[in-house]
Amino acid sequence: MSKASTFIKIPRERVGALIGPEGRVKANIEKKLNVELEIDSAAGSVTITLDPNAQDPSLLFRAKEVITAVGRGFSPERAYRLLHNEDTMLEVIDLRLTVGKSPADIQRLKGRIIGKGGKTRRIIEELTDADISIYGHTVSIIGSFDQAAIAREAILMLIKGSQHSTVYRFLQKKRHGLKRKRLELWETPHEGLER
Repeated sequence: MSKASTFIKIPRERVGALIGPEGRVKANIEKKLNVELEIDSAAGSVTITLDPNAQDPSLLFRAKEVITAVGRGFSPERAYRLLHNEDTMLEVIDLRLTVGKSPADIQRLKGRIIGKGGKTRRIIEELTDADISIYGHTVSIIGSFDQAAIAREAILMLIKGSQHSTVYRFLQKKRHGLKRKRLELWETPHEGLER
C-alpha cells in the first residue's frame, strides 16, 4: 500500500522557522500529526508523508495547513493554534489579486492593514480573536470560521479604501455579535427543563 503524501512550497527564508532550533519545530509537527516532513531548504519545498499507521487521513491536510501558516509568516506557536480545534482555519488573502503585482501598491496596502506602529493589525486581532500575519504579498488569518470571516471582511474593507474608523466601528459591532452568539449557546434552555 502506498503512503499518502502531499507537497508544498514555502518561501526559502521561512524554512528555518519551520525546522526550528535543533529541528524542534519539525519534530513537533511530525509527532503531533503523525507525518514525516522532507524539507529541501534550497528550494523551499516540503514533502509531507502520512504515517501508514495513522488512523486519521485528515492529519495530512492539517499538517499542510500548519506548514503553510509558518510559510506565510506565523510563528510556529501561532500556527499550532490550527491543531487545537477542528473549527480553526487558515485563510490566505493574496494582495496581488486585489491590486495587481505592483510592489508599490502591495506595500501601500500592507501599510494600511498594519497601521501606524501595528495599531490596525492589533485592533483587528483583539476584536476578532483571530491571529493575522502580513508577509510578502499575502495577509493570512488563523481563527474560527466566524473570527476569520470578520477579520477578512475588515481587511477587505481596508483594501477597498474604507476609513480606519469605519473599519473599527464595524469590528466593534461584530465583536458584540460574536459575544451575544456565545452567550446564546450557554443560555439555550434544555428540552424538558422549560416551565
